[in-house]
Amino acid sequence: MKRLDENNYITVNKNFVQHSGVISKITDGRITVSLNGNINCAACNAKAACGISESNSKEITIENTNRSFKLNEGVAVVLQKELGLKAVFWAYIFPFILVFAVLLIASNFLKEWIAGLLSLFVLIPYYVMLYFFNSSFERVFKISILKNME
Repeated sequence: MKRLDENNYITVNKNFVQHSGVISKITDGRITVSLNGNINCAACNAKAACGISESNSKEITIENTNRSFKLNEGVAVVLQKELGLKAVFWAYIFPFILVFAVLLIASNFLKEWIAGLLSLFVLIPYYVMLYFFNSSFERVFKISILKNME
C-alpha cells in the first residue's frame, strides 16, 4: 500500500476519512492520539458502525513516523475510505454473517436454544483469531498522521 503523502492528501482528500485529535502520549515506536468529536461524522454513512461520533474519549495508537511530533499537538488522523469499509466489514458484518449462518445450519440439526448458544459461542474463536492476527491487520490498515495546517 502506498504511504500517505501530505500533498497527495490535500489534492484528493475525498478518498480519505479524517479525524482531528491531539497527541496524548509519545513512546519510542508509537504515538497515541486522543480523537476529538468530528463534525464530519454527521454526514458519514458508516457513523453507526464506527463509534467515533458517539464519544469524545476515543484514543488511537499509530506507528511513530520520522516526523517530530510534540505532546498536546493538534494532528489529523487519516485513513483511506476503502480501508475503513474493510474494517467495518471485519468488525461487524462478517461476525453477523457468521452467527446467522451457524444459527441456520445448527437449527436444522439441534434444538433451537442449543443452536442459538452455538451461534453466539462461534464468536469466541472468531475474536480470538482477530486478536492473534492483530499484527497482520495493523500492516493492512495503515493509519497516517498529519500535522494540522492551522
